[in-house]
Amino acid sequence: MSTLNIANPNHLLAALPAGDYEPLAGLLELTPMPLGEILYEPGEQLKYAYFPATAIVSLHYVMESGASAESAGVGNEGVVGISLFMGGNTTPSSAVVQTAGHGYRLAGRLLKQEFERGGPLQRLLLRYTQALMTQMAQTTACNRHHSVEQQLCRWLLLTLDRLPANELVMTQELVASMLGVRREGVTEAAGKLQHAGIISYRRGHITVLDRAGLETHACECYAVVRKELNRLLSDVQQPNATPRLSDKPPPASRPGAVGKTTRHDF
Repeated sequence: MSTLNIANPNHLLAALPAGDYEPLAGLLELTPMPLGEILYEPGEQLKYAYFPATAIVSLHYVMESGASAESAGVGNEGVVGISLFMGGNTTPSSAVVQTAGHGYRLAGRLLKQEFERGGPLQRLLLRYTQALMTQMAQTTACNRHHSVEQQLCRWLLLTLDRLPANELVMTQELVASMLGVRREGVTEAAGKLQHAGIISYRRGHITVLDRAGLETHACECYAVVRKELNRLLSDVQQPNATPRLSDKPPPASRPGAVGKTTRHDF
């Protein structure tokens, strides 16, 4: 059978020693993750874990009023569905694809079985969970104490870290939803950054022109999250194995998947 080398693999999977990865490879399913797809909803029993490769997933809470805010993002550095191996099986948050791409899907019962075996996978998942908790806590503090411009810079930097390029396909409305702020606040903050020559934006696209300038305008929250992620997952940042899966193309859709691809101008 021919195999597919993924240029941008999920780093948790890629960090596994070959002897631990090979038994897992046959259980993983390469799957498309379209923009707006809901991977799970609040209170729903989780059936699958997702290891994003080129996609980015937003974990966020939706209030009774309809307002929402992101608590964390998950890209190729992590896994969506930690409740499966932490023992909760459900969560009050939802998980929605914010940047389209693909990832690897693993049935929840299989992930729990592999986790309970112990070894490198268990250690990686536990350390990633600690890093995710740090991101959630820092996001909460940032949203409470820092300006919309600082929050936007933090969010852009964390998103860029998960992408191979400096351009994001992202609407102003979606950014406002992620940050839990008014769209007008994002408009003003983005306008300041564009005027300073740090970013440019046009019809749903944001391009970072000056990464150093973006870091200068961000609050300390980005550095805190980045430092903790690097500390806990130093071996993940330099993976020693590349996941290899069948070259059979991902299915166009999956039963039960809910998607929405409505786009708005930035």
